[in-house]
Amino acid sequence: MVEKWDITIPSLTGDETRKAYIYLPESYEEDEDRRYPVLYMFDGHNVFFDEDATYGKSWGMKDFMDFTETPMIIAAIECNTHPDNSRLKEYSPFTFDDHHFGHVTGKGKKTMDYLVKVFKPYIDENYRTLPDRNNTFVGGSSMGGLMSLYALIKYNKYFSAAASLSPSLWTHPEKLMNMIKTAKLRKNTSIYMDYGSKEFANHPYMQELFVTFTAILIEKGVYVNSRVVPNGTHSEGSWEKQVPFFISTLLYDK
Repeated sequence: MVEKWDITIPSLTGDETRKAYIYLPESYEEDEDRRYPVLYMFDGHNVFFDEDATYGKSWGMKDFMDFTETPMIIAAIECNTHPDNSRLKEYSPFTFDDHHFGHVTGKGKKTMDYLVKVFKPYIDENYRTLPDRNNTFVGGSSMGGLMSLYALIKYNKYFSAAASLSPSLWTHPEKLMNMIKTAKLRKNTSIYMDYGSKEFANHPYMQELFVTFTAILIEKGVYVNSRVVPNGTHSEGSWEKQVPFFISTLLYDK
């Protein structure tokens, strides 16, 4: 079951509404005493249904979770859809300049502060969650993948694991590297991070960046599941195929 409702994020878009989604396992209504881990996801409109997805193709997460009977709640928030690079701004931890997108003012901290201080408490209060760090995860792709990496490192007291698919490491690699190297991470921090073999050419030095970030995370003591997806592309259709891999990583040894 997926519930959908309107929310506002005053620090980002004032009174303007956007959609929030929550997936509840089929067992949720059958066992009223059971509590569940939670995966928080970016680009919520692309997570469950093709009719809501930006390009008409979703990750199909509801179908996968139902078919596999995976005991986990998924809570997701729609991105900012304004045409002035608003998604990039909200999903960027740092300000950066790009020859294609121009100057992008990073508002990732405001996005994450809302998620952990407003949205997560609401989910924990209204649904039967396991709210502790060990049972709280974050995930996304592209800029959402970048935000998932940022959330795991900078908001490590809330999240024990992340799924970072095709992360946009090219936006500000030096600041990201420094953030990871200087972070104080708790034990039992893990990440699933991948990149499609066919999308490395989309940005200069992307393959080298992916290797470098994998190494830095390992050196930092993070449990890393790093993959190059055979024939993988920068698309929801490709990310959908990786769902079994990252779900297994998030729930491993839980």
